[in-house]
Amino acid sequence: MIRSAAVSRPRPANALLKFGLAFGLSCAALGWAVSAQAQEITKSHGFNFLGELKYAADFEHLDYVNVNAPKGGELAQWTRGTFDSFNPYSRQGASAWGASLGFERMMIGTADEISSEYCLLCETLEYPDDHAWVIFNMRPEAKFSDGSPLTAADVAFTHNLFLEQGLESFREGVGRIISGVEVLEGNRVKFSFNPESPIRDRISQAGATIAFSKAWYESTGARLDEPNLEIALGSGPYVLDSFDTNRQIIYRRNPDYWGKDLPINVGRDNFDSLRVEYFSDSNAAFEGFKSGAYTFRFENSSKQWATGYDFPALNDGHVIKAELSDGTMASGQSFVFNLRREKFQDIRVRQAIALMFNFEWSNDALFYGLYERINSFAENSYLEAIGLPTPEEAALLQPLVDQGLLNASILTEHPVDGPTSGDRQLDRNNLRTASALLDDAGWLVGDDGLRRNAAGDTLKVEFMERSPAFDRVINPYVDNLRKLGVDAVLNRIDNAQWVDRRYAFDYDMVNASIATGYEPGSGLAQRMGSQEADVSVFNPMGLKSPAVDALIETIRRIETTEQLNPAVKALDRVLRAEQFWVPQWFKNVHTVAYFDMFEHPDPLPPFSLGVTDFWWYNADKADALKAAGALR
Repeated sequence: MIRSAAVSRPRPANALLKFGLAFGLSCAALGWAVSAQAQEITKSHGFNFLGELKYAADFEHLDYVNVNAPKGGELAQWTRGTFDSFNPYSRQGASAWGASLGFERMMIGTADEISSEYCLLCETLEYPDDHAWVIFNMRPEAKFSDGSPLTAADVAFTHNLFLEQGLESFREGVGRIISGVEVLEGNRVKFSFNPESPIRDRISQAGATIAFSKAWYESTGARLDEPNLEIALGSGPYVLDSFDTNRQIIYRRNPDYWGKDLPINVGRDNFDSLRVEYFSDSNAAFEGFKSGAYTFRFENSSKQWATGYDFPALNDGHVIKAELSDGTMASGQSFVFNLRREKFQDIRVRQAIALMFNFEWSNDALFYGLYERINSFAENSYLEAIGLPTPEEAALLQPLVDQGLLNASILTEHPVDGPTSGDRQLDRNNLRTASALLDDAGWLVGDDGLRRNAAGDTLKVEFMERSPAFDRVINPYVDNLRKLGVDAVLNRIDNAQWVDRRYAFDYDMVNASIATGYEPGSGLAQRMGSQEADVSVFNPMGLKSPAVDALIETIRRIETTEQLNPAVKALDRVLRAEQFWVPQWFKNVHTVAYFDMFEHPDPLPPFSLGVTDFWWYNADKADALKAAGALR
């Protein structure tokens, strides 16, 4: 029996099991009816495990797009560094900006919902109540950019290719959820799931599968684990037009894109071309923007934002400087310790080093007061742990305390925040506290002012960084650490070195972004779990915490929002107690500047700025800019 679903809220599997057992005991002769009930299938256009889909099966377009947005024009942005590959899925090489633009997923989310996913490559999906499998019915019109059909066989091929040649942490994570993929008659593809895997993660993981062209990979002999300057054949709205290595990339909109009229795509992908200019540093890039070398800029320098926007194109009204609302969870931007290194396994060492970063002084002297401190792994969201644990949080934390995995203080104290400092670069109270911590940890000051352990090794801390913009942030931090007796240095390296050392975990401290997400699941294991810490590039700190592992497992198994929210808050408390990071800063607005020929929906959706997604080009405004000499 197949039931349609305008919303795809599943029936809990345990409820079905209880019903089946009771019915079988009282009416064994009608066992066939129980079997039939157990095989009831949901068929839908989308999926949301914890809630309801906002958009019904007959929706015409997403609410936040401009359905009349004109197609045309070019959006030009910048990026820093170099590239030597158009394969974004390999550990080798530096991947080009936009290298994944041409690849589409089975299902995609929206910018106004947290966890709903809607069919893109598929037309519908079918799944039983226990989520033992899911079948995607492929869209017959789906095609790759060369016009060849995109089929269920391509999807199965791609899944198996990732398992064979993808990142090890990905293979491990996906392999624990998906047990197999099978191509069925009628251009359908079936994903079967491991019965031990969390039910909430199953269909979402399968729906995230992208599609490569099997024929392209077989004809070229390309590998997913090797760099490649030939971009793989994809099915998306943009294709590679041209590139000049390490200088420029241009993608053009495919006028024959198969999905341009789908309701999920109406009002989107509006630019004829997307151009990205490569610069060696942000100062050179800013000068390029002022001269019109590119036309849209995300501004991530507070100094530039506060003092640099005084140039003719802006003063003449040709450039718009705007702060646009950002409703997303903060990224968890921070300096993280590499816990794979013995010197950082003592929490007192991490606490002492963290005390020397003065956010308050940095925000005032360097950032012009534009930022707020990050304290939580769910900052700027309703999932941030605040105050004392709620009864629901405590119920999850108490067993971990009883097992000796957590200190009992986590139940009676507020969550750990980043250290606070005074208005001078060096906070002497924090210096004294940090000094005592290192003394207790056995790192004593020698005659040369440097701290050494019993073996005579100095406490060396290297900040590995590739962006010159961070020099003015890290150098004062290094100065403070050296006053503490820490042999601290900033080592700014090129992009190729960064990639190599980052994947080899060859660093002491590095910038990273770590957040839990609104409805996290098995992905937490890749980012924070012990099992994959030695291989996962998504776990830059190499965290191995039994308490964190236990909460991740709990979160993976949760099937209601009412249970999930306190569990994520409990995880936030435990992660903060581990103190493997030095939290940095965030702001709840997008700071952007662009030449006045681009327009966007107003209001913007809460969870995406969507510049390359649903903004558009105003040809009349562009002509006016050119007539005024503001653009080349």
